[in-house]
Amino acid sequence: MTKLSYIPLPTDEVRALQNGGLDAYGHAPEHHISDGDGNPCRHCLSNIAAGDEFLVLSYRPFASEQPYAEQGPIFLHAMECEAYVRHHELPEMIKSRAGLLLRGYGDNDRIVYGTGQFVAPEEIEAAARNILATKGVAYVHARSATNNCYQLRIELMT
Repeated sequence: MTKLSYIPLPTDEVRALQNGGLDAYGHAPEHHISDGDGNPCRHCLSNIAAGDEFLVLSYRPFASEQPYAEQGPIFLHAMECEAYVRHHELPEMIKSRAGLLLRGYGDNDRIVYGTGQFVAPEEIEAAARNILATKGVAYVHARSATNNCYQLRIELMT
């Protein structure tokens, strides 16, 4: 069986933001100190520890602006962190969530209708596989079920 790949934000994009780059709205990211509760970094795919500085910024996980290119708030470590590399393992930060919204997208970066669903962490792998098996789906986005914030991308490993 082909494994799933859980993909963080690209390191080059993250480094640009950590070094003062502008977010999807053209604003500098906000700097905050984590209280240790609910600030998952989209690069290392782990929760930001209490006392660590983090960035809040607007992110659009699509190459171009178009009607389906959702944009919203995300968190990143303010200091450099290593990209998540255990791509075939569901990140711990995801396992601790009440659930996620999974949605399939085509090669044209548009939602494939009928693929969106709320799933509990233990259902993510099976649900993502089913979505990826849907005609026209190239990848899946995982988003917060409560706030719709982008979490990560899921693909079949090649």
